Amino acid sequence: MNGFILYEGPSALDGAPIVVIVTGLKKKSRNEKTGDMVTTWIMRSDVAPVDALASGDDASVCGMCPHRPALGGVCYVTVWQAPRQIYKSYREGIYPRVTLAQAADAVAGRLVRLGSYGDPAAAPVAIWEALTSKAEGWTGYTHQWRTAPDAFKRLTMASADDAGEGFTARAAGWRTFRLRTADERVEPKLEFICPASNEAGKKTDCASCKACMGTDSKAKASPVIIVHGAGKAARFALTRNAYAIAA
Repeated sequence: MNGFILYEGPSALDGAPIVVIVTGLKKKSRNEKTGDMVTTWIMRSDVAPVDALASGDDASVCGMCPHRPALGGVCYVTVWQAPRQIYKSYREGIYPRVTLAQAADAVAGRLVRLGSYGDPAAAPVAIWEALTSKAEGWTGYTHQWRTAPDAFKRLTMASADDAGEGFTARAAGWRTFRLRTADERVEPKLEFICPASNEAGKKTDCASCKACMGTDSKAKASPVIIVHGAGKAARFALTRNAYAIAA
């Protein structure tokens, strides 16, 4: 078994049907930045990810993330690759359904990514608490930090897209993971440069760092990273501008 269904049910964001699938139990991740981590995928159970992205139905799993194309942003996840294939396998019945106890045992001693695609806050916090209960560590990020239950603070980082959001989220008790442009400052004592980033010289990977485990991490300051991916700063500027206009 290389994967399983962790959750099928209503989205906590809009009530639409979603599924959470865990993969990477057998095959090691080849992601250079994250290192070897078990991956999780949060998607509509009735709409293919590519179609959901185009129609706006991805709101069920991504909420008000400003990087959604429906909100004028540009998502960095290439949904026509891994998410598309995982959804296809799900519809073909490849992945078994397991109990939360079985899920915890399956990832015991491993590192887990909460939301390789989709926002963890779209699913009940209880499934993430169960999944991580025996894990060595995890990473998790949510753009829903303004509305997500407080229990997510322990598990996930508040995704911040500017310094103002970072201050607001930290004041509310979150640790943050903030995107910045190359000319924007890192807040002294409050933030540090992500050690897995290009600007830090890729000193380590996410699996080794373990700084993005919400308030459960030993790290107290919050990481920042210069926006990365295809198009980089231009894409980020487009998303920021669209989000500012919508707000």
